Amino acid sequence: MRTRFITSAADVGGFPQLGLPEVAFVGRSNVGKSSLLNALASARVAKVSRTPGRTQLVNFFTVAGKDWAFSLADLPGYGFARAPKAVRMDWGPLIEGYLERRDPLKCVLMLVDVRRGVQADEEELVAWLMESVVPRGAVVGVVGTKIDKLPKAKQKPALAGIGRSLGIERDMVFGTSASTRQGLEDLFLHLTDLLGLPAGGPA
Repeated sequence: MRTRFITSAADVGGFPQLGLPEVAFVGRSNVGKSSLLNALASARVAKVSRTPGRTQLVNFFTVAGKDWAFSLADLPGYGFARAPKAVRMDWGPLIEGYLERRDPLKCVLMLVDVRRGVQADEEELVAWLMESVVPRGAVVGVVGTKIDKLPKAKQKPALAGIGRSLGIERDMVFGTSASTRQGLEDLFLHLTDLLGLPAGGPA
């Protein structure tokens, strides 16, 4: 498996036409989107910053195996962003423009920190996704990040609670850890199955 960075886009006009089914990551700016992407790719393709909110563009990647490929879009994080207000105000139209107009989009993964549970803005975003992208044929799933930070006995109940709070079916709620790689293979296999690709798990 090989993962390649394609481009960063500041507006809808900069979105690349890759001819591949696409998966998007969305979540709060401190939830670990870049870390998860790097772990799935088994490579440091996405820049991880100690300062939340550094990703201000939509970053596109391709993931390919011997006879399959799909694209990933890392959307700007929201909340806790240490960026000028004028810059933060531009993120909303960028994210909405991507989610409302991106035809190759097949799945949106909402990332939630399992230690904090579901926040009000996360509930609002998932409700909006259900109204905007699901009617266009995309699927919405949830990834509980940093699952290793919870005792094993609390992991499944925490994930089930996240799914209930967001109205997401349990089979579309995944627990992952970028540091221990827990849950990464299950997530990857589910994604490739959803996209109809004959892929194996991450290396």
